[in-house]
Amino acid sequence: MISLSDLQRRIEQGELSPDTAVARSLEAIETRDKEIGAFVCHAKSAHAAESGPLRGIAVGIKDIIDTADFPTEMGSPIYRGWRPRADAPVVMMLKRAGATIIGKTTTTAFAAMDPTPTLNPHNHDHTPGGSSAGSAASVAAGMIPLAFGTQTGGSVIRPAAFCGVAAIKPSYRLLPTVGVKCYSWALDTVGLFAAGSEDLACGLAAMTGRADLLAIEAPRPPSFGVVTQDFAGKAERSGEDGLQAALRAAERAGASVRTISLPEILADAWGIHPIIQEFEAHHALAWEYGTHHDEIAPLLRARLDGTAGLTAAEYDEARGIAHRARGALGEIFDSIDVLLTYSAPGAAPKGLSSTGDPRFNRLWTLVGNPCVNVPTHRTEGNLPVGVQVIARFGNDVGALAAARFLEQALAKSK
Repeated sequence: MISLSDLQRRIEQGELSPDTAVARSLEAIETRDKEIGAFVCHAKSAHAAESGPLRGIAVGIKDIIDTADFPTEMGSPIYRGWRPRADAPVVMMLKRAGATIIGKTTTTAFAAMDPTPTLNPHNHDHTPGGSSAGSAASVAAGMIPLAFGTQTGGSVIRPAAFCGVAAIKPSYRLLPTVGVKCYSWALDTVGLFAAGSEDLACGLAAMTGRADLLAIEAPRPPSFGVVTQDFAGKAERSGEDGLQAALRAAERAGASVRTISLPEILADAWGIHPIIQEFEAHHALAWEYGTHHDEIAPLLRARLDGTAGLTAAEYDEARGIAHRARGALGEIFDSIDVLLTYSAPGAAPKGLSSTGDPRFNRLWTLVGNPCVNVPTHRTEGNLPVGVQVIARFGNDVGALAAARFLEQALAKSK
């Protein structure tokens, strides 16, 4: 993989020109994407910006995010060839920081569940995850150092785990979602994929102007609260192995680790996530559903058909549960620094008919807390497995710092 922070250092020291860095990403895409299929479209040539902390950094944008220089097709024939007049604000944040937008990465239709043709770079017989399939795969395959995805259920953390890359789903609304095709306005969150937590911190800090995000070297070993989310079902053997590997490494590195029992309201919140998600989806996709029903991808169409009867009363009750869950979760962080749990049930499932199960992600999307995927190990089939670090709402730097600590601990334990 390409390290964003390493590229920044080499460019700053004059070892590598920004144009050369961008050109190398273009060469990598030409060489590798024929096999992986991570890009919907990409530039044939590009120049780096003259200034900015992200000059020389080639970035892929998930194809539900508006770009003026590339079509935004949302994984659907309904929008084939559609070109927005303007970049989404989050894309402009990248450009103002000097990044080069290199192309659009594949997405499931409207960031839902119908799989893309993208292959897992580590084992082509297995899914790369979704809905941000192309973003995770393009970073994992060493084509680009940074990519944008979105998460409404588990669409950043899960594909990151399946592809073995670092990713952050930031605190809700740290990054704007204006110009991003809406599925659920209470849940949709823009996230980043990169080689490691330092790279995520550098990208996020440059975009937002928040220099504090660079302070991810923990002054002391963090305290981890382990949650297995029993209400979400059992993890697979590979997922459990990943969590145990992370716990052993963290303890050897001096961290405090203890199991946390989540309040029952959080199990209730996990259960009502689909109500909020699908009630809002019926409004967000009302035009597509009403005028292009038969062109909507089959799995998404079936989901929308099956949830058409959701009522405003059910939605309002679900929102109340979510509100109470956020308050209960906030109290947990009074006694620990971060939570640690599975990023996915296990390694990427075999076959390309599914993007995997988001059941270990959706609670954390609902409550809006920052989450970071940390790769732990590979299975015998060369499939990556990851865990996610979750911090208090607004403490994105704490999530990144704990992830950095865990990455270093895992590296020393191998």
